[in-house]
Amino acid sequence: MKAIGYVDSLPADDARALFTFEAPEPAIGPRDLLVRVKAVSVNPVDTKVRMRRQGKPEAPVILGWDAAGIVEKVGPEASLFKPGDEVFYAGDITRPGSNAELQAVDERIVGHKPKSLSFAEAAALPLTSITAWEALFDRLAVPVGKAPGAGSLLIVGAAGGVGSIAVQLARRLTSLTVIGTASRTETQDWVRQAGAHHVIDHRQPLSEELKRIGIGEVDYVFSLTNTDDHWAEIVAALRPQGRICAIDDPAKPLDIMALKGKSLAFLWEMMFTRSMFRTPDMEAQHRLLDEVAELVDAGLLTTTLRERFGPLTADNLRAAHALIESGRAIGKIVLEQP
Repeated sequence: MKAIGYVDSLPADDARALFTFEAPEPAIGPRDLLVRVKAVSVNPVDTKVRMRRQGKPEAPVILGWDAAGIVEKVGPEASLFKPGDEVFYAGDITRPGSNAELQAVDERIVGHKPKSLSFAEAAALPLTSITAWEALFDRLAVPVGKAPGAGSLLIVGAAGGVGSIAVQLARRLTSLTVIGTASRTETQDWVRQAGAHHVIDHRQPLSEELKRIGIGEVDYVFSLTNTDDHWAEIVAALRPQGRICAIDDPAKPLDIMALKGKSLAFLWEMMFTRSMFRTPDMEAQHRLLDEVAELVDAGLLTTTLRERFGPLTADNLRAAHALIESGRAIGKIVLEQP
């Protein structure tokens, strides 16, 4: 099969940063699916792994942790899917990724593709939906439902892939007041379209921006980017006994002692934890994605696809990585199999 991968960590504008090669068809395990990939989307994790993990000439690294496709084969113990099913998923960071014609993936982290979406539209959703869902409802323990008095949520960096779906989930499934941060006119507009009640500028002190819109403190903070740069302002913006969840990789240490006076809780979210450690509740991601698909088909959630980069070729994939690395991506970038 054709695949796109790399051997050495190189800048995205280098032709060898990502190249096309012939790879063997993946072998499938007892609960695996063999999926013919129809579309993929690109996430920051793709670019981070490209610069951290090295391949070998005989075994280039295949990236890609978002895909939509069609099941071709199922393992002997698989029971959730059958050949011909249309699926979407975010994969497993410890296994070869979706930048290939075929991919083996454990059925417990796969969902049925939303019927109302194309493969490209569906490929934009899995990784970010899982991340946002787990952060909001598993880590921050935000109450689901429309009962009054749920409080307020600040999403730092709300215009990206995770932020785009986190705003939707919080607005559609909870009664929280949702505040997103974005710094450019086009990103602020995108966050408003996703459903945020308020949009503030994270280039300004967050606590001052919140006061500007009449909100003194928030109950929850979901920090998606530059958590270390915003740390003091996040702590200042939270009510006593509030909660913070972060997903980024801070370059500077976070002062955890700053949380003690207010009894604040800090939590990490990494959507690959369940698949990396084969946790007993691994199948929760299958159920989560199926629920996301139902919400999409009911018109409650929309795809976060923003840019189509054409067919899945090495040149187009390098261009997508370059845009992600620029920090100027809005929503999700999708490529489709030619």
